[in-house]
Formats: sequence, C-alpha cells, structure tokens
Amino acid sequence: MPTPLSLILIDDHPLLRLGVAGYIESETDLKLTAQMANAAELRTWLAAGNHADAALLDRSLPDADGLDLVSDLRDQGIKVIMLTIADSDEEISEAISSGVDGYVVKSSDPEQVLTAIRSVCEGQSSFPLSIMQKMARGELNHHALSALTAREMEIVSHVKEGLSNKAIAFKMTLSENTVRNHLRNIMEKLGLRNRVQVATLALKEDHKRH
Repeated sequence: MPTPLSLILIDDHPLLRLGVAGYIESETDLKLTAQMANAAELRTWLAAGNHADAALLDRSLPDADGLDLVSDLRDQGIKVIMLTIADSDEEISEAISSGVDGYVVKSSDPEQVLTAIRSVCEGQSSFPLSIMQKMARGELNHHALSALTAREMEIVSHVKEGLSNKAIAFKMTLSENTVRNHLRNIMEKLGLRNRVQVATLALKEDHKRH
C-alpha cells in the first residue's frame, strides 16, 4: 500500500480545523500530520526540521498574512494550497503571484478540497474553474506582471526573445547565477513553473497592448 500523502493545516479557526481534519482522516491516501493556529507555530514546526507533502494555508492568520509564509513552505519542498474565504480577482492574483500551487475557497465542497490536494501533490496546479478561465483569458496576468521590478521585467523581455541565461547575462552584464536567481524569483512571483510560461505570459501582455 502506498504511503499516504502527509498534510499540514494552518488556520486559526478550531471548528474549521476539526472539519477539515475529519474529512482528510476519512481518506486512506491522505494523512494530517500537524495542525497550527498561526504563523509562529508553523515557523517553529519548520525550524524543527519537520516535513509534509502539502500545506493547507489560511490567508488571514492572527500574526501574519498567509502569503508571507508561502516561500517558507516552498523552500522546504512543501506544496501550498491557499484555503480562504477570499475569492476576489485581486486576492487570487496576489496568491498566484506569491507562488501557491492551489487555491480553495472555504465554501467549497469537501470533495473539491480533496481533489485540489491530490492534484497539487501530483505536481499540477489547482485553481477553481472560474479562476482558470480568467487566467486563460489573461485577465489576472496584468496584476501579476506589475509585481515585478524593472530589472525582472528586463529579464522577462529577454526570455520572451528566446535568449538563454548565458545570453541574458552577457547582455545585462550580470553573472549567469544572478540571472538564474532573478528568473527563479520571477517564476515564484508569477506562480509559473518554467521559462516557457514566462515567455507566453509576456507575449500575451504584448498582444493585449497592441
């Protein structure tokens, strides 16, 4: 029998944690490893060297914006699913920019939450259908690109031209390593996985402007 996927839950509402824990524990392929009520507890848990496959993370924690924890979790190789009541385009864009792997609104059916967990653990991203449609139409992209610095935008424009990291480094008189680091930050901010997606997004933006 395969090892169950290990999950952690970070939310300050005990009743919600109880409910989510209940339907995760009823699934044989999922296991809730830990529950935390705030950012401090999560940071202590991570600092102790603990690990999980994925985290269900609330956006509004008593001591932090959940988005500030996304990079901490991803640095440890933990996938992040935002579990939130917020479903405005602005907030979803911010979550995508911060690099979350999935987004689940708290009013969703338990089945949708479980599907999102499994998709994300398999290496896919999981966003509500309405959000996916907006992403496909490019309606959320502008906000995402506006989160980039001028230097990052310059790198994006070179990626769009199909230049390699080496060529970009030469053009911008930077080290190849610096270009690689910038590119990683760009992908994290945009919630993208590779340079092809970065180029596609930039080309879409150009197309909208002309």
